Amino acid sequence: MNPYAVLEYGHKTLLRTLEAVPDADWEGGVVGRWSLKDVLAHLASFELVLTEVLGSLLEPGTPTPTLREMGAQTDFNDRQVALRRDRTAPEVLAEYEAHHHQALDLARQLPGAAFRQTGILPWYGPDYDLEDYLVYTFYGHKREHAAQIALYRKRVAG
Repeated sequence: MNPYAVLEYGHKTLLRTLEAVPDADWEGGVVGRWSLKDVLAHLASFELVLTEVLGSLLEPGTPTPTLREMGAQTDFNDRQVALRRDRTAPEVLAEYEAHHHQALDLARQLPGAAFRQTGILPWYGPDYDLEDYLVYTFYGHKREHAAQIALYRKRVAG
């Protein structure tokens, strides 16, 4: 598996679903009570978590406050979306992209063996490696939300 390609494919899939979204469509309901902008804010918070995780693997002991919040709070997603509610859609997209690029840069600094080291993320589970985490928590997650966004866009297009 190529972890960098997995990160990029998930990212590009999401970006394709966001191409040429009219301004009015960013506030429409995509999933539950979340708008398109809210879904993107949710994904931006996950990209932030990934930067913290990868940074802590490169420099053990590096604080991971967003990861810690994710593990400790059942309302993590809603809280993270609320933090970004007053931002414009382009601002939320810029944050998402900045965290994605930072995560990709950090991933490239890790030795290849680190991605296949079972138990490297003890809080994720002793039987899983970093590749599992990237595929399930990021690639699959983005694909799921990209599909929801695509359905929403089809619905509003009539």
